[in-house]
Amino acid sequence: MMALGPSANLPPHIWLEPFVSRVSLTLFAFLFLLSGCDRAATDAAQEQGALAGEKTSLAGEVDRSNAGDLMPAVTVTDPDGRELNLAAVQGQPVLMNLWATWCAPCIKEMPLLDELAVERADGLRVLTVSQDMQGAEKVVPFFAERDFEMLEPWLDPDNTLGFHFQAGLPMTVLYDASGREVWRIAGDYDWTSAEAAGFIDEGLD
Repeated sequence: MMALGPSANLPPHIWLEPFVSRVSLTLFAFLFLLSGCDRAATDAAQEQGALAGEKTSLAGEVDRSNAGDLMPAVTVTDPDGRELNLAAVQGQPVLMNLWATWCAPCIKEMPLLDELAVERADGLRVLTVSQDMQGAEKVVPFFAERDFEMLEPWLDPDNTLGFHFQAGLPMTVLYDASGREVWRIAGDYDWTSAEAAGFIDEGLD
């Protein structure tokens, strides 16, 4: 019987190739998301300095180039193992936010998203999905330290959504009641602003 793996006398580049590919993909995902978060953090810091202590508004810009796209058919989970198929989240508008515990701009806007979720509870679902590769290990303590009233700790440790949107963190996408994209924002945002209210109303019509 022929042995498998390194003992099969195959050249190292043959049996190492699948392993190297998996490691490279994971490393790429981490660096990709990290670069976006660092860029957003730099932009936010520059904006805060320019305003000399005034409350900031936009760090990202509204992008409507993908309007009409369906919400991706991705299944996310919570720390208890409960599953949520995003393709089935229809019937009301959804604001989906991708974030991570290591992303400073993400952490800054989480309380604002929670405030928005409370204010719009009757007509909008705010869905925050962590891209932490350690999953519940990182997200559960984060939520435990904060008194969020509406946000739920949904997890996407394989970064499936991050790859789908091909953008750094945070990334927020508004979907209408039929599951069609209205707009997306790459970067942190003041979700309590009048400007935000106007943009969100676009998905409620």
